[in-house]
Amino acid sequence: MKFFKYFFYIVWRSWFLGWVILTMIPIFPVLIIVTSSEKLYPTFFKIARAWANTILFVMGFKIELKEDQVLEKDKSFIFCPNHTSMIDIMVMLSVTKNPFVFVGKKELAKIPIFGYFYKRSCILVDRSNSSSRRAVFEEVRRRLSNGLDVCIFPEGLVPDDESVILSEFKNGAFKLAIEHQIPIVPMTFYDCKKRFSYTFFSGGPGKLRVKIHHFISTEGLTLKNTNALKRQTFDLIYNELIKDLKQQVNT
Repeated sequence: MKFFKYFFYIVWRSWFLGWVILTMIPIFPVLIIVTSSEKLYPTFFKIARAWANTILFVMGFKIELKEDQVLEKDKSFIFCPNHTSMIDIMVMLSVTKNPFVFVGKKELAKIPIFGYFYKRSCILVDRSNSSSRRAVFEEVRRRLSNGLDVCIFPEGLVPDDESVILSEFKNGAFKLAIEHQIPIVPMTFYDCKKRFSYTFFSGGPGKLRVKIHHFISTEGLTLKNTNALKRQTFDLIYNELIKDLKQQVNT
């Protein structure tokens, strides 16, 4: 029985990696063009959404989205989802129609093919380098000023200990939201860790529930309010995850 279980995970994870890489090969020339200029980013974003939806579909995932508040096309936002899995990027692309740019760790740029376009389309940060963090802050400011939304996983990294429900948030997203007086959009990803965690022999197809919470306004806030805004966002997502865990235990 264990043999078949392990065999399934090897095949399933290989299936995922194969689709991630092989779907990029046929459109490689197109991706080079649409990532060559920021003016073409909206086109790249549409392609990225189609790619993400394809990967989620062939992996047997089905997204169930609940929106407490609907995103408006003519406004800017900073998206703040919890970070638990490598499929968080695809889920984020799938549920959000507004073009946005990711702030992500530079290590992902090492992934063959995917990494090439990742570094051309995202804002990369080396969290061990203070000058890199400052440069990222300035780049995010520029993208927001140009009308793009930004997605920042406020935990920074996926927790090494998978028993951790939610790691401590960093300040960056909240400082930027206050500086630009734009709303924080808290988002809860309930099932990504269960369905596709970084533990190789785990997971499986199924539903991926996502909740877009009521936006948190930053109007009138100053940088002195950064910690309070960060705590408000953390508590909202953490309490949602705890409530969901309790409901699963009681059913």
